[in-house]
Amino acid sequence: MSPTTTSTSPQHSNPLRSADDSRLNRIAGPSALVIFGVTGDLSRKKLMPAVYDLANRGLLPPGFALVGFARRDWEDQDFERVVHDAVKQYARTPFNEDVWAQLKQGIRFVQGEFDNPESFEKLSETLAKLDTERGTMGNHAFYLSIPPRSFPEVTQRLRESGLAEAQDGSWSRVVIEKPFGSDLRTARELNAVVESVFPPDAVFRIDHYLGKETVQNILALRFANLMYEPIWNAEYVDHVQITMAEDIGVGGRAGYYDGIGAARDVIQNHLLQLLALTAMEKPESFEASDLREQKERVLGAVRLPEDLAHATARGQYTGGWQGGEQVIGFLDEDGMNPESITETYAAMKLEIDTPRWDGVPFYLRAGKRLGRRVTEIAVVFKRPTDSLFASSQNSDLGQNALVIRVQPDEGVTIRFGSKVPGPTMRVRDVTMDFGYGHAFTEASPEAYERLILDVLLGDPPLFPRHEEVELSWKILDPIEEFWEQNGKPEPYRPGTWGPQSADDLLARDGRTWRRP
Repeated sequence: MSPTTTSTSPQHSNPLRSADDSRLNRIAGPSALVIFGVTGDLSRKKLMPAVYDLANRGLLPPGFALVGFARRDWEDQDFERVVHDAVKQYARTPFNEDVWAQLKQGIRFVQGEFDNPESFEKLSETLAKLDTERGTMGNHAFYLSIPPRSFPEVTQRLRESGLAEAQDGSWSRVVIEKPFGSDLRTARELNAVVESVFPPDAVFRIDHYLGKETVQNILALRFANLMYEPIWNAEYVDHVQITMAEDIGVGGRAGYYDGIGAARDVIQNHLLQLLALTAMEKPESFEASDLREQKERVLGAVRLPEDLAHATARGQYTGGWQGGEQVIGFLDEDGMNPESITETYAAMKLEIDTPRWDGVPFYLRAGKRLGRRVTEIAVVFKRPTDSLFASSQNSDLGQNALVIRVQPDEGVTIRFGSKVPGPTMRVRDVTMDFGYGHAFTEASPEAYERLILDVLLGDPPLFPRHEEVELSWKILDPIEEFWEQNGKPEPYRPGTWGPQSADDLLARDGRTWRRP
């Protein structure tokens, strides 16, 4: 059988897919995925399992290869064992011996250093052999699961070795993990370096949140349902809250996290992307150019309040009790600078200067050691203007809200008022709930499955281009500069919902944070 034949591969008789599965037209073509930083946690816990899960779902062809690049003194079979163990421990789909037998035939390892041209010559030779032996046809994706400081060196080595230049009829792509710089200046420098080697349409910036089914469902919820879009505007919406809360501390990431902080770590990318999808106008299509155009318009229209002291809050978690466990404070984490002023909690009020959102505040918050792990978007609606239900017996009636739960319990909750059974007209809040796990028999793919497949397909809608990245830094840079000039973060106890200044931020507007 030719290496590029797909009709009788074990993957393609996989019982996880049926013959009429709509995903059939999204099977990746012959290709090789090269992972730099293959010994790291991201590779072991996310990337390798995602590759296997794609194979197990029949979405990778027989002409596929997985290449690891690292300093370890490994042979191919050593790397094969590493992949096998990672798949066994972290894969989402059941282990299938036939699928694994097919996949492992294309697993290779290249021992090398980022600064050694000979290492990239070995990589080039390995890929050339795979093109011949596995039929990968010169299609190569380079996944830089490495610190951003190494991006320039690796991309330059790829250019010098000829690997960055696609040959006739083939493609060469690069995948970059966040952070995309630490401010606007460094983001522009990074973009210039990467795009001097790879053309813009061959650069895929990974924001794994955009691969989550519930994030993509924002577009379906808004534009596939007539009942929501007519009220998705300033006439009906009081405000929007976007929350990313974690109940853990920085742990082993102390060295990375110090100097980065909650705002740079997740607000600049994840939360501002959620804001853009929530607030954007309807795109002409779901093509990458149309989606990006609308997201860029929204991000370009974001305005900061003049008084950043009252429109932002930041905090650091202290030691204390959380969930029946004694935990240490941020400054006591292993490897942490005891004088660090890096925030572990950040909140801010943003406004969007468009007719749709005129006067509607967007409140963003992110933090560690909070009450629970949750990411959600809450669209909170205005109260009725008439007084028909304003009596004291209806004092427990809150505002209508539509809450999109991104994680961990993916779904949508709608809060509205309903009559309490009885002889009087008393109304109180009730909820209607949609959960992915209840409505669909198939579990949602892990975000990296979707994103890796899109890279191999050359399908870019879920990947922000450099304009989006730079617009996000334009929003965040003034806040970071203000914080640097205005003292230390406010302490907050673990297991709470952040510092008092965050509650004060909303209280000034007559509002309160949701307690998920």
